[in-house]
Amino acid sequence: MRYGIFSDVHSNLPALEAVFLAYNKESVDEYLCAGDVVGYAANPNECIELVKKQAMVTVAGNHDWAAIDLFSTDYFNSVAKEAIIWTRNNLEPAGRYFLGSLNLVYKNEDLTLVHGTLSNPGNFDYMEDTLTALETFRLLDTPVCFVGHTHVPGVFIKDAAGNLFYSDSVHLHMKEGNQYVVNVGSVGQPRDGNPQAAYCVYDTKTKEIFIKRVSYDINLTRREIIKVRLPLFLSERLLLGR
Repeated sequence: MRYGIFSDVHSNLPALEAVFLAYNKESVDEYLCAGDVVGYAANPNECIELVKKQAMVTVAGNHDWAAIDLFSTDYFNSVAKEAIIWTRNNLEPAGRYFLGSLNLVYKNEDLTLVHGTLSNPGNFDYMEDTLTALETFRLLDTPVCFVGHTHVPGVFIKDAAGNLFYSDSVHLHMKEGNQYVVNVGSVGQPRDGNPQAAYCVYDTKTKEIFIKRVSYDINLTRREIIKVRLPLFLSERLLLGR
């Protein structure tokens, strides 16, 4: 089985379309989305429709639930909150229904999928250090868990002896007895200094995980953000990958 796993689209349709074009060369069997289909950019409904069409499973992100009043925006910064309010006002009924249908966690025999952490999935905590990762590893009963939320790709690894460490490797060979938490990065708003859209491929046969990047028409996304009068900062940050 080859999975295409992606996250944090954030209403960036040109980036999402570029990712699926790249996936066409990857012989993917099933697509999974780790949440935050909406927020920040100007095409929430179009992104929802494309994700619905392609992804077998999507789990809820904080922006997805905030856009339909299932999660508070109290901890959102002012820019994110403004974008959520705009998204709420522009969501079509079908998109609202889709976001309301999303569960927090998905699991099969190959993997686990969650937006933030397994320890408090509904709190949408950020997994940014080994201490937070350890809490998820304690609950993990599959070889690998895929997450998003931080917009920074990377891998937490727990070896057979229980040692925990972090790697920013983009190509991983899984070892028997190890467990992995893989952040697949962001399609629509990367924050690792690379403005290219991020996406992941997981091959269960070869036990390989790849995090890949693809360029997209950033200026088209920026024009759409400006056109609907979302905060200018949301347009500018895309150029920097921050």
